[in-house]
Amino acid sequence: MRLQSYVLSVAATRIVGAAAILMGILQILDLLEVTTDILDRGLGMGGVLYYALLRMPRLFEQVAPIAVLAGGLFAFSQLARESAIIAMRAAGISAYRIVAMAAPAAVAVMLLDFACAQVIAPRTDPILDAWWDSHTPAADRKDTGPVNFRVGDDLVAAASASPDGRALQTVKIYRRDKTGRLVERVEAPAATFNGRDWSLSKAVTTRFTSERIDTVSTSQMTWPSALRPVDVQALFSENPAPSAGSARRALLNGGTDRPPSYYETRLWGAYAGPFAALIMLLLSAPVALANFRSRQGAVLLTGGLAAGLVFLVVDGMLSALGESGAVSPILAVWGGPVIFGALAINALINLEG
Repeated sequence: MRLQSYVLSVAATRIVGAAAILMGILQILDLLEVTTDILDRGLGMGGVLYYALLRMPRLFEQVAPIAVLAGGLFAFSQLARESAIIAMRAAGISAYRIVAMAAPAAVAVMLLDFACAQVIAPRTDPILDAWWDSHTPAADRKDTGPVNFRVGDDLVAAASASPDGRALQTVKIYRRDKTGRLVERVEAPAATFNGRDWSLSKAVTTRFTSERIDTVSTSQMTWPSALRPVDVQALFSENPAPSAGSARRALLNGGTDRPPSYYETRLWGAYAGPFAALIMLLLSAPVALANFRSRQGAVLLTGGLAAGLVFLVVDGMLSALGESGAVSPILAVWGGPVIFGALAINALINLEG
């Protein structure tokens, strides 16, 4: 039990240290772009700290896999240089068990990565966007609308939306029949979410038939829709990052402005993405069996780092292909982890043998 705690503590401290350094670097680079604007708006250092705090979930999401890779390489190379690996293997402990001892650190990163991407960031992103827009000078504000999107079989155009996503301005809803022909158009200066449906004020409905066009005006009209305020916030965001929940809603007739393959890839990627941390640990594991008295240590250290970076590139390319519909979403999100995980396990088996 003490041995397992020792290996885990070595791996965990290196991973935490790598994550802190990488997040610090990204945070500094991010703040270099916005600190001047924050100070010019009179928000002071409090505004800088507030911005940095709200950006932390997204930054951790970016550094989590690389932190596990760097921390694993440092941890296993230290154990190998101290001959701790030799002592453990002489005691009958296999390389697989050594990796398993360090695995809880990677699992903890996986869980925190998933929480940041699917729970924390979807809540902090709208807060950050609303805070930033509220302090942006009128002359510098960018018009995010109009935005065209699909809700089920309806095509919708909206000029703008409130920061909380509960109100739309200048809404036009186009309804089609099964053949794709326009049969109805609903126009309203505003639409508000009442908790279940959307309420259209001063709505004008135009129905198109083969013989004539009928127009009906109503002071208040209910628009039953699967669209939710969080979907509106994502549609009007400059940098949308759909979570598993929003991607699932989009596939179930929620608000969409991209093809279904994009949301399917995002949905599968929400669950496959955190496994990148575990793949990085496996890619760093062969270093534990390296002989640092020869060139083997440097070769495996460099190879593990290169393999991890190539994995990120390949995984990103496959995800882009999946989002565009060029490959199956399942293949796009699981192809990289399965291939590189198998390569890492094969390398570990060869070195153990």
